[in-house]
Amino acid sequence: MITISGTARPKQASLPPRARARRNWDKRLYWIATHAVGIALGIVFVLPIVFVVLTAVMKSDQAMSSSLWPSEWHFENFVEVFKKAPLLEYFGNSLIYSLLATVGALLSAIPAAYALSKLKWRGQNLFFLLTVSAMMLPPQVTIVPLYDLWVRLGFTGTLVPLIAPYFFFDAFSIFLLRQFFLTIPKDYIEAAKIDGCNEFQAMIRVLIPMAKPGIAATGMFCFLFTWNDYFGPLLYTGENQDHWPLSLAIASFRGMHHVEWNLTMAATALIMAPVIVLFVFAQKSFVKGITFTGVKG
Repeated sequence: MITISGTARPKQASLPPRARARRNWDKRLYWIATHAVGIALGIVFVLPIVFVVLTAVMKSDQAMSSSLWPSEWHFENFVEVFKKAPLLEYFGNSLIYSLLATVGALLSAIPAAYALSKLKWRGQNLFFLLTVSAMMLPPQVTIVPLYDLWVRLGFTGTLVPLIAPYFFFDAFSIFLLRQFFLTIPKDYIEAAKIDGCNEFQAMIRVLIPMAKPGIAATGMFCFLFTWNDYFGPLLYTGENQDHWPLSLAIASFRGMHHVEWNLTMAATALIMAPVIVLFVFAQKSFVKGITFTGVKG
């Protein structure tokens, strides 16, 4: 008896146009139903950004009125804000603060997270407990002695008190990286040691390349926090306008131009733009790093 395998299935008769349209419409309704929560949350998060951008291109007398759509489009408002305040100088200060703080946090957190996740030593669990406790400690508890320290060192009025602590200890970065490092099998580290690597070489050559998504996510968290930080700059650089970051400058700008809401919103849109661009280009690594963080405890 001869059996025939791999015979092609007979083609199904094409659906009539009305049935095909009904089928496509059902698919669209199913997609909307399964993504309704995500769509609703997306609208909630996008609406404030749309409001800021629309207000930024309005006339001064129309901004913050009942009219939500610009009667006239004034894109020159984005140029006018640079004439009202030295935003480029403030942008440079924010960039210095965020970049150096992020680099410092990663340089100090990666070795600490490696020691907590891949090494065995006495007091390891106690140190991790202290790290978690430092995350839950309100900054207001330590701000007075820290401020007194920086005053005695003569660094108030500069960005040094904001940047320097990240080169020594950042509890959240250590915790996040430690949780991500736990998802990487220890066999890779042991194989590197067999090949002649010491602990430092194994961390640099093996662990860090494999942990790029987690490092990217941690760096983005630190960058976004420092970029939006207001309390720290207000405390340490409030007396020196030359070292103001954008977060502090925009509050002062709003105070100086409280009637011109269109210019205030234009400045706000310019401040948000770098963060949005950064997230768009790094969102894959950011999401991947957050997904794998905390798989093991």
